[in-house]
Amino acid sequence: METIDFQLITYLERNIDMKLHYYDGTDRVINIIDQEEPFPDGRLIVSRTDTMGILTHCNQSFIDMSGYTEEELIGKNHYILRHPDMPAAAFKGLWSTVKEGGKWDGYVKNLRKDGSYYWVHAVVIPNVRNGNIVGYTSVRRKPSRKKINQCISLYAEMLAEEG
Repeated sequence: METIDFQLITYLERNIDMKLHYYDGTDRVINIIDQEEPFPDGRLIVSRTDTMGILTHCNQSFIDMSGYTEEELIGKNHYILRHPDMPAAAFKGLWSTVKEGGKWDGYVKNLRKDGSYYWVHAVVIPNVRNGNIVGYTSVRRKPSRKKINQCISLYAEMLAEEG
């Protein structure tokens, strides 16, 4: 299942350069900026992936919020949006639920291309064809500030437990 290790490289005021290691052996260095990009009212982010999490479709709201171009997103693993403040256990629950054919919903702090972040309330469902799961669709909307604040505390506790 998906795990990410984070190695602190440098710290500059509100910016942190981190080397992100992904479960498939890839890594990248990104500048993490402690700045939230507000989720616009009335917008939905929609994306589809294959069974391995590779993006096959994204709508314009997804492109706008992520800061990537469509060309930079399609064919890439969805984990490029994973913020280091997200505990691995949250994604383990997501993957185990949808791989069994269930619907998952939860709150996610996503990492933008520029290193800032945005929060979403996500619903993920499997795409089933002829009885087989062929991919997943995710629809994200603006979460309430109350839920975001609850998640900030919960995810910090979960990350501390993960060590």
